[in-house]
Amino acid sequence: MNKIIQQKNEKLGKTLRELGRVMVAFSGGVDSAVVLKRAQQELGDNVLAVVVKSELFRESEFQAAVQLAKDLGVKVLETEIKELEDENIVANTPDSWYYSKKLLYRHLNQLAKELDYPYVLDGMIMDDEEDFRPGLKARTEEGVRSVLQEANLYKHEVREIAKALELPVWNKLASCSLASRFPYGTKLDMNKVNQVNQAELYLQSIGFAEVRVRYHDNVARIEVSPEKIGELILKREEVQQKLVSLGFDYVSVDLRGYRTGSMNEVLPETETAKLAANA
Repeated sequence: MNKIIQQKNEKLGKTLRELGRVMVAFSGGVDSAVVLKRAQQELGDNVLAVVVKSELFRESEFQAAVQLAKDLGVKVLETEIKELEDENIVANTPDSWYYSKKLLYRHLNQLAKELDYPYVLDGMIMDDEEDFRPGLKARTEEGVRSVLQEANLYKHEVREIAKALELPVWNKLASCSLASRFPYGTKLDMNKVNQVNQAELYLQSIGFAEVRVRYHDNVARIEVSPEKIGELILKREEVQQKLVSLGFDYVSVDLRGYRTGSMNEVLPETETAKLAANA
């Protein structure tokens, strides 16, 4: 770990010590894992990991997060939110990300109040400031602390810290709400979410660890890393057959490859700028 990252890590530790007693929104990803582990190091038993189940995240991710928190020796609380019962989230507009985070943070704050934890921490990092993140507004409104941002930490630095801490998820691929697979304006429901989820799980099972299946009515647009596109084409008949069996009529491959936030590419600059300004 270089000197700059070490200094940021020390600042993170100082902030955690000042907070004293914290609840960590724990997803099982590298960012929240660093927050949880460093909080445990600095605060001992005054840390609670809260793992939130939702219809828009995979059950396997939820279970893996619970297990990791237990493996780290941290107290764990399993809880649940119902995102598809919120019409603002179901509408799947650019603002829906705000409502999704608002629902999550309100739920966490209620738990924190009931259990006497004065601070709720999340895993947002500096990179999140540079992308389209309406959830930042909800975070600020609800008073949740993003201690990695407060320490000015970027993704590559968080991974370095995670590696030094010997966290098994230090190089884990990023995951995201399954809502990100749908174009804005396409209303969400459990059938569509399951269709996309099953398609991605299948593609992962045949060798495409980094994959997104974007839903465009009866068309599946598959994103894999550019170097894996050729391999996907070689398996096109098998992939076509499987995804058609899941309910798609047509299957396509995005030649630009996998990238986060590709559904935001069609947003007008004015819309993105407006939402970013409110974030």
